[in-house]
Amino acid sequence: MGLRLKFNLVLLVGLLVGMGLAGFLSYRLIFEAARAHVLSEASLMAAQADAISGYTAEEIAPLLASQFARRFLPQSVPAWAAQTNFRAIQKQLPDYSFRTVVLNPTNPADMPVDWQRDIITALQTNAATTQVVTERASPAGPILSMSRPIIISDPACLGCHSTPDAAPASMIDLYGSKNGFNWKLNEVLGARIVSVPMAVPLAHARETFTGVLTWLVAVFVVIMILLNLMLQFVIIGPVRRIAASANEVSLGNMDAPECVVRGRDEISSLGESFNRMRRSLANALRMLGE
Repeated sequence: MGLRLKFNLVLLVGLLVGMGLAGFLSYRLIFEAARAHVLSEASLMAAQADAISGYTAEEIAPLLASQFARRFLPQSVPAWAAQTNFRAIQKQLPDYSFRTVVLNPTNPADMPVDWQRDIITALQTNAATTQVVTERASPAGPILSMSRPIIISDPACLGCHSTPDAAPASMIDLYGSKNGFNWKLNEVLGARIVSVPMAVPLAHARETFTGVLTWLVAVFVVIMILLNLMLQFVIIGPVRRIAASANEVSLGNMDAPECVVRGRDEISSLGESFNRMRRSLANALRMLGE
């Protein structure tokens, strides 16, 4: 096995190890950045929903309170306002969604589906949890959901949700008396769930990852070519010339030209040492012949 082959095999092993480590680290960094971008979008949507809910509770509900005796207006409910706003957004971005789901909702439309029910259960199991991030598959690709618990901390909210007798008659007329009651203070009743598609960020992450690996391979190939050229001109070429000269001397051809030595590195020093040995051997043979 030649020196060049040994050198390239060691270099190839280094490539595989380096590419494996670089690929693993870059994959984690790139895809974590993509996931962080999706979480940032979800946080922005949640903040917008909170702003709409707060505005509805502080500005809209007081204006409509006088009409509750005649007709219950869902527009005064913060969760209804936030979800209605996001349904308008969904017309342009169908894979984005915001839902306020409750295990025992007043409006049957707020009943959770199975995966949402699992999130609420997780929030109820650990009361200290303020946020749950989950991923699920969909026909459009993976969807990331950021969920926060719905907890009633204001006793005034129980005016509509303690018992049917205490609730406004107009609300009972609209939604009935079977659902949305017996809520308790400081209890996790449901979750506000923001869902954001991950397909586009993940596709960009894959493109970036492929680009990074391609550049790494290209850089390695260039380095390998340069190292092979250096190996040829600095080591293999001079060593072959020294070996050819040594072969001539071993066959008794003392008239063979000396090795041409250039530079001041170790190979040059080897060439100079060989030339001195050759001259010493030639002088010794000449003296023996005399």
